[in-house]
Amino acid sequence: MFVDQMTPLERMSAYNKGEAVDRLPCIPSVGNGAARVIGAKISQFRNNGDLIAKAQVESYKLFRYDVVRIFTDLYIQAEAMGAKVVYPLDETAHLESSVINNISEIGKLRPPNPHKDGQLPEFLKAMKIALDEVGKEVGVIGSITCPFTTASFLIGTEQLTKLMLRQPQTAHQLCEIALEANLQWAEAILDTGCGVTLSDPVASSTIISPDKFREFAFPYLKRLIAYINSRGKSATLHICGKTNKIWEDMVETGAACLSLDNVIDMAGAKEQVGGKVRLSGNVDPSTVMLQGSVRDVQLAVVNCIEKTYDSPKGYIVSSGCSLPTEVPFENIHAMMNIVREIGFPINKEKLEQVKASL
Repeated sequence: MFVDQMTPLERMSAYNKGEAVDRLPCIPSVGNGAARVIGAKISQFRNNGDLIAKAQVESYKLFRYDVVRIFTDLYIQAEAMGAKVVYPLDETAHLESSVINNISEIGKLRPPNPHKDGQLPEFLKAMKIALDEVGKEVGVIGSITCPFTTASFLIGTEQLTKLMLRQPQTAHQLCEIALEANLQWAEAILDTGCGVTLSDPVASSTIISPDKFREFAFPYLKRLIAYINSRGKSATLHICGKTNKIWEDMVETGAACLSLDNVIDMAGAKEQVGGKVRLSGNVDPSTVMLQGSVRDVQLAVVNCIEKTYDSPKGYIVSSGCSLPTEVPFENIHAMMNIVREIGFPINKEKLEQVKASL
């Protein structure tokens, strides 16, 4: 059995400096699956920072991955502004209705107070608890749903895309409001001592064109990340789906790491932008992690590492997106353990040997 020789903080610090490490950093992106670790229902996380922290800390202790992410769903900022979010008993929350129904209501939109509104204070509480309990050995991060995606939750994705075409200044107005909400949320997270990770799924090229990304998503992402960087922190940016046509733009946002979906070819990403930014990804969270065998997971991880281990700015093994809640524990262990077995430094001969043994 291969065991870690470094704490996650030691590993990430050394890796960032180009120093010796025991293995590549690995982040399976366990989200609400952490509820399974403590035998809780996902709906119990609502307004319960203590339980969120307990689940994520215990999940980290079980699997020993490299970042603890305080996250349940994408909607906590929008909900704090008035969106209606449905919380099934034991499934991830989903958005039922946006904050406003038409542009005549824009004037009533206000960024939420992270210390008073909605569930935001409970998430800050969870971050502080996690930092107190494990922050000396592993990084703890809060999640921010980025301006363009948040704007889509304010008025609805279909409405926003229509505004982009017919009333672009109104679309920009919504993005500005969303950005201000993000900036206040980022400030509150960073004030706890946590880092941040950024999710902008609606900005995917699967949903909007690269040109619309550059016009309506990029400027606000760049401003948000500039603020994060000004606080002495870096950010990982995750955009779901196909992003190859906006990789250069994602780099230009100032993100330190790009988290790429499983539909992306990591070899192509390494070739195009690996010399400019760290890459993370992209083991399939559904077909492989949820539905696959332990061997499927091992082979998928080796395949990702083969393509990306020598990326000039570095590589973090991770799932292509947050893991489904029912991913078997043995598959998460398999992901971590194969990374431990491969170790570091890495070469093609070692990878071939590991693959042959599977």
